[in-house]
Amino acid sequence: MELYLIRHPRPAVEPGICYGQTDLGLAEPVDAVAARLRPLLPESFALYASPLRRARLLAEALGTPQLDPRLKEIHFGDWEGRSFDDIGQAALDAWAAAPLDFAPPGGESPRQMSARAHAFLADLCAAPSVPAAVVVAHGGPLRALAGKLLGLPPERWLGLDFACGEATRIDLHHWGTVLRWFNR
Repeated sequence: MELYLIRHPRPAVEPGICYGQTDLGLAEPVDAVAARLRPLLPESFALYASPLRRARLLAEALGTPQLDPRLKEIHFGDWEGRSFDDIGQAALDAWAAAPLDFAPPGGESPRQMSARAHAFLADLCAAPSVPAAVVVAHGGPLRALAGKLLGLPPERWLGLDFACGEATRIDLHHWGTVLRWFNR
């Protein structure tokens, strides 16, 4: 299967705001991003997307997506929509001390977000005869998907920096996985 992982276009949010599952609009025209991505995609493909607006709008510009909540960005709970300055250094230090397992109050940890993204991937891989799939989602779930497929330990997934409005192709074979290109 050819798997295309696309991060949503740049969101309309002020720098320094924690926004995870906050349903933001876009800071750039979705049609322009879709037009830029179309030549990179195969003629036909199964299309999946996070239901959050910033991913859903791009997916709808590319076709008719199946929306899957498992592809949502990490939920930051009480931190959603707050500035990192307001969250405070002590809370941010606690997160930095356990980056995979820390969950903000009322939110989820990166490991929990990864588990739901991996459940989506397991279902996708079990689907009969999907030659190409496009997934439009967010940085967190895309890192979890690519990291798992490429055999990286979770501690290294943050190094997979998915750029907004760009695509990555990973080919899945019965014998293994091949990273064809990243952030085009």
